[in-house]
Amino acid sequence: QLVESGGALVQSGGSLRLSCAASGFTFDDYAIGWFRQAPGKEREGVSCISSSDGSTYYANSMKGRFTISSDNAKNTVYLQMNSLKPEDTAVYYCAATSPWPKYGRSWYAQEDYDYWGQGTQVTVSS
Repeated sequence: QLVESGGALVQSGGSLRLSCAASGFTFDDYAIGWFRQAPGKEREGVSCISSSDGSTYYANSMKGRFTISSDNAKNTVYLQMNSLKPEDTAVYYCAATSPWPKYGRSWYAQEDYDYWGQGTQVTVSS
């Protein structure tokens, strides 16, 4: 089970930290990804972290603004989002995939993820 939290309404330029709490599986065997879906758009990859070695991956448009981290003792992954823009408005989902890494596969290949959370709404006002 994955449960996201931390979504909110924030002004442009503001910051938010999303949390993804995992349970029911061996956390260290999985990579956890963040995805988002804006109204009228397809869901897209935001970032991913390997729970075993801490390797991180980012979509190009998020590099430098978003930071993914993991607290393995709490089975929780965080997404720190800074300098938020109105175009960051979306429902943010976390998802888990194993085994990791998947050679020849991209971290943002959604079909490879086994578990998904229900999502948390992030709204950035201009």
